Amino acid sequence: MKDHKALKSILKYFRVKNGSLLIGGKTCKEIAEEIGTPFYVYDLSIAEKKYNMLRQALPSDVEIHYAIKANPHPEVLRFFQHLGCGADVASMGELNKALAAGILAKDIGFAGPGKTAEQLKAACESGIGSLNAESEQELDQADRVAGALDKKLNVALRINPAFELTASGMHMGGGPKAFGIDEELIPKILGRFSSWKNLNFIGFHIFAGSQNLNHESLSTAIEKSFIVLEKLLPHCPVSPRMINIGGGFGIPYFAADTELDIKSVGKTLEQLLRNKKLLFKEAQFVVETGRYLIGEAGVYVAQVLYKKQSRGETFLVLDGGMHHHLAASGNLGQIIKKPYPMVLADRMDEEMTRPVNVVGPLCTPIDSFGKKVQLPHACIGDFLAVFCSGAYGYSSSPLGFLGHIAPVERMLP
Repeated sequence: MKDHKALKSILKYFRVKNGSLLIGGKTCKEIAEEIGTPFYVYDLSIAEKKYNMLRQALPSDVEIHYAIKANPHPEVLRFFQHLGCGADVASMGELNKALAAGILAKDIGFAGPGKTAEQLKAACESGIGSLNAESEQELDQADRVAGALDKKLNVALRINPAFELTASGMHMGGGPKAFGIDEELIPKILGRFSSWKNLNFIGFHIFAGSQNLNHESLSTAIEKSFIVLEKLLPHCPVSPRMINIGGGFGIPYFAADTELDIKSVGKTLEQLLRNKKLLFKEAQFVVETGRYLIGEAGVYVAQVLYKKQSRGETFLVLDGGMHHHLAASGNLGQIIKKPYPMVLADRMDEEMTRPVNVVGPLCTPIDSFGKKVQLPHACIGDFLAVFCSGAYGYSSSPLGFLGHIAPVERMLP
């Protein structure tokens, strides 16, 4: 993987000693001796560096919410709570985890297009800062639920903008979408708040896409978001108190990927807030991100069980695979499958040899971490480390598939 730009980017967060990768000061062999393989390990000092990079890039009065879906491990949630993050949740389970981690209800936003009455009740009872409503029917239901509890529920309208976030790995807005309310329908819905006696309108949530590495694309999306928001202001029943402009901040995964220039994105937001200060003077602005904060802090490690030849090609068969790390196998939304940055953890100083196919232990051809991957000469017992595994790894994978044992998760340092 010598020409893998994402690998070069991620390695700046790690140390190598005597040819061995160190994660939180330990080699993979040392960690494996404690907990076995396969395992996920998270170096929270890297997560703190990423948080500080984002905090320094953004205007100081913009709040950061951690998107729990990226990695809902309780220790990760407590870590970001300690740094001062709020939370973005998308289920009652995530809401409960956020509260258990000490995140205040007022600092939680609840998104998702299919909230049940039970979830709405939990949101209302906990007094969350914002229910990000995604349809008119949801608002009707939320009003009934809040009324039955004799409570008021804080509500923001999630906008499905007419524009798409270009260069985005996953489009969450623009065109027909399950997410949010089409922007042209928002004025009519704002007019209905006088009839929803149990709902407090507090603002807007606008999120157009995720996993974006193009700072110009992100900056343009933020500028367009402000245009949409400004058009909606005359229709608001009260001045917005909260505006969540989403995130979409990506990390490098693939060979041609380069790091996001987060400082440029922050400068765009700072300039807009300065220019539009009088229009949005009562609004608290929020960004939400998960992958950007925790993705590069996590490494998935599996051991080479067998090294086999088949018609001129070499296969490294690991003791872990797609059932542990679906995203790294290319089966979590990727159109074209490309390998994540990976290394043989104790051969960091060795030269690349012939390309190999890296596969897992499952009896399915899609259990593969990469075809014709450039790695040093591998032996049975070697540890293969897959980087960028801190987000959408363990909790996003079919851990029960074929009845294999789940990997251990460990926090370091």
